Amino acid sequence: MTSHPDFNEKTTATVVASAFAEQIRNKNVVITGVAPKSLGEAMAVAIAAQSPAKLFLASRTKEKLEKVTKKISTESPQATSAVELVYLDLASQQSIEQAASQISSSVDAVDVLINNAGVMILTRDNTADGLELQFGTNHIGHFLFTQLLMKQLLYAGSKSGDSARVINVTSEGHRLSPIRFNDYFIEGKDVPDEEQPPPQITAIYGKIKEYNGWLAYGQSKTANSLFSLALNQRLTSKGVISYAVHPAIWTNLNRNLDEEGNSILAKTGTYWKSEDEGAATMLVAAFDPLLNDLPGPGEFYLSDCQFKEPAPWAKDTDAADRLYQLSEKLLGRKFDT
Repeated sequence: MTSHPDFNEKTTATVVASAFAEQIRNKNVVITGVAPKSLGEAMAVAIAAQSPAKLFLASRTKEKLEKVTKKISTESPQATSAVELVYLDLASQQSIEQAASQISSSVDAVDVLINNAGVMILTRDNTADGLELQFGTNHIGHFLFTQLLMKQLLYAGSKSGDSARVINVTSEGHRLSPIRFNDYFIEGKDVPDEEQPPPQITAIYGKIKEYNGWLAYGQSKTANSLFSLALNQRLTSKGVISYAVHPAIWTNLNRNLDEEGNSILAKTGTYWKSEDEGAATMLVAAFDPLLNDLPGPGEFYLSDCQFKEPAPWAKDTDAADRLYQLSEKLLGRKFDT
């Protein structure tokens, strides 16, 4: 249970940040996927108003970062000096290394890391390192970024009474597909029944024989949830906790979709939030003092500012561990967490 059971789908990030002002003050916060009129901007503006020590805003587009910084300087001029811009392309491991190096050179502690950036496409594309783009960006990119900031997260978790937090922005889209461990690049390979999409999705697409962007997206969002679970398995005793969050918002992810794709996406929700409303749940997960410890076994997924039950495959501890190992394999390195 959160400390504010009255918060709901219409609660705004502005309200949440004000409620948790004491928890935000003097914290070092990193947000990926920051752009104008986005969840990243809404989080950044709300957090900046509450005097963080450092606010790292990460994006692959300098112009977008500068526009968000301008908005912060207008609404919270006292926070301008706390903002640091970070170039980050999650589809490039080299860029991820450079971004993490910049942050770790600037601060000893990262109190909150919000892995917010994401991509949705319907036709196959690859990252700079040859991974399927949605899995490679939405999951592997954030997996590597988080690992490279682990020293700072662990230090933050050890130096105060508050846990360090890793917030992974997932989606109800995770219900489209479990992790296809036998076909993680969605190439149409045979997979066992437990890796098949749920019946209602199979009824639409039949047996997957080629790339399907919707399943690739769903798998990447399941991976976001399982990554939080895997981090909790490894790090709660060390003062680092992770939550997976569904924002329930029509974001600019749909920029790569055609008319049919947008029509399908529109049917996945009944109430589409503003950016400020959509960002609220991430800030509950990031700063609610009652969430310094996991509320109970399997309670790590939030939507509409409260805990919610994810699909069974998104809370499978064996799948979480298997995904962690697969992620290390795809990156060609092991991490001491």
